[in-house]
Amino acid sequence: MQLLEHFKTLTLHPKNAQELKGLILQLAVQGKLTQQWRQENPDVESASELLERIQAEKVKLVKEKKIKKDRTLFEISENEIPYELPESWVWCKLGDLNQDIHYGYTASALHTFEGIRMLRITDIQNNKVNWDRVPDCNIKENDIPRYKLEENDILIARTGGTIGKSYQVKGVNVNSVFASYLIRAIPMEQVFPEYIKLWLESPIYWKQLVENSQGTGQPNVNATALKGLSVSLPPLEEQNAIVEVVNQLFAEVEQVEDLTKKRIQLKADYVTSALQQLTQAAEQDTTAEWNILQKQFGTFFTEKVNIKKLRESILQLAVQGKLTRDWRSSITQKGVEVEPAATLLERIKAEKAQLVKAGKIKKEKPLPEITEEEIPYELPEGWAWCKWVDLLGSVNYPMKRGPFGSSLRKDDFVEIGIRVFEQYNPINDDPNWMRYFITDEKYESMKGFTAEAGDFLVSCSGATLGRIVYLPEGTIPGIINQALLKLTLSQDVILSDYFLKLFRSYYIQEQIWQKAQGMAQPNMVGVKELKNILIPLPPIEEQKAIVEKVNALMSFCDKLEEEIEIHKITQEQWMQSCLKEVLEPREMEVIE
Repeated sequence: MQLLEHFKTLTLHPKNAQELKGLILQLAVQGKLTQQWRQENPDVESASELLERIQAEKVKLVKEKKIKKDRTLFEISENEIPYELPESWVWCKLGDLNQDIHYGYTASALHTFEGIRMLRITDIQNNKVNWDRVPDCNIKENDIPRYKLEENDILIARTGGTIGKSYQVKGVNVNSVFASYLIRAIPMEQVFPEYIKLWLESPIYWKQLVENSQGTGQPNVNATALKGLSVSLPPLEEQNAIVEVVNQLFAEVEQVEDLTKKRIQLKADYVTSALQQLTQAAEQDTTAEWNILQKQFGTFFTEKVNIKKLRESILQLAVQGKLTRDWRSSITQKGVEVEPAATLLERIKAEKAQLVKAGKIKKEKPLPEITEEEIPYELPEGWAWCKWVDLLGSVNYPMKRGPFGSSLRKDDFVEIGIRVFEQYNPINDDPNWMRYFITDEKYESMKGFTAEAGDFLVSCSGATLGRIVYLPEGTIPGIINQALLKLTLSQDVILSDYFLKLFRSYYIQEQIWQKAQGMAQPNMVGVKELKNILIPLPPIEEQKAIVEKVNALMSFCDKLEEEIEIHKITQEQWMQSCLKEVLEPREMEVIE
């Protein structure tokens, strides 16, 4: 078996650890982990002899009226046998191995934590129970013996998100019954309960539950169905050996998984520190810091979360002017004149003043001048700090929040008409998706909320606050809903491609989220506050250079992510081939 040869490779990613545990369990219930044990212990009582003893004990318990006779008889048919077993093993039904499999008690939880407790599905967390926190219930005295939990009982969830999952009762130090959404299996004394618990976690168990789902695709868990599940039964002594081997292998998996998680965290810490050093480096040192970091890509940028951090740092370097230092040196050497951002701003300001004078646009209320204390970092020569209001286009309402919710209701929507932009558009960076429409008449009353090609839409609430989409040429116009902000910017001042990168940078996103703090639901601050946000503005020509540089670096990040994905797929395919080898053996051979 190839499993143990590649043990550490397969557990490089935490997801593989869970799959590997499933593989170990499947090998266990097929007898493939204890081949050597059988060779060293050839004279143990066989499983068929053990099953006869169990059946005889059941007959005795029925005569003594300690258990009820199970009227449902189960036999194993040939087509129910998924694989051949070792010679000393036997196929049987889960019902054969238990005194009873039955539903729990129906009652309400009281939470006084006195008297008879009632264990519920929600009290079982990670295969453990805090018995001190299990609530109590009202139960008739003569019902207690039927439902009272004993050590090594096995409980199976029959509903909810944990359907099919099992728990072996351990360390119960209170008198407790169990709730009706649980099913209890009471193992016979001649069976090792830990083996039954192990089998109830194996892939073959889950496979049978799904096959019994009657077309729903969800595991079907009820007492009768559980009794009829086919179980691979080893000799009693081998059951104990199997549990020991599985526990040992699980411990090794968890150890490697823990080391993997620590290694991933160490990488993340290094990446965070290195990128912080890169973004905080003096302009003249940025290239050297980048070269140092680049040498570590193969070692430290092997997780997508670290590539995400790299992308964020690239955007931050871009808006600090640190990606285009060589570009500025080059144009200086060539003697190329570039209009400084400050000059550009003055020219656009004068043009807007003329439009206001001509009555074509409304005059913006003056905002306070930028003070030295407000400036977050030093900009390269030719750049300028300005306010968001300085970027706005020469139109009325260039920065517009969506209408109040009462202005646009579902009753207003029709099948065909003027489109309504939604949060989905910026969340998914998709300008073309549309679902709702309004009539021409309704549109006339909401014209002020129109968005069209050349505008930006920003998500204004919830976890997706700050997501943005640009509406390119050809976009069908419409109105924005209450969860959006529309921006119309002056293309003479700021290029749409540069603004997208600026807006998605940590510098802008941090300000948007900081201003939303303290609210129960994150929500965009008012337009007045947004207009006052400081913007690092490069000359138009340098904006083009920044966009080109960022796009190249983002393509590099895409390639890194592709390599990670290929590696991940390769590992998953390798794991699946191991699982397939175990679950779908090509030849049915008796295991000696």
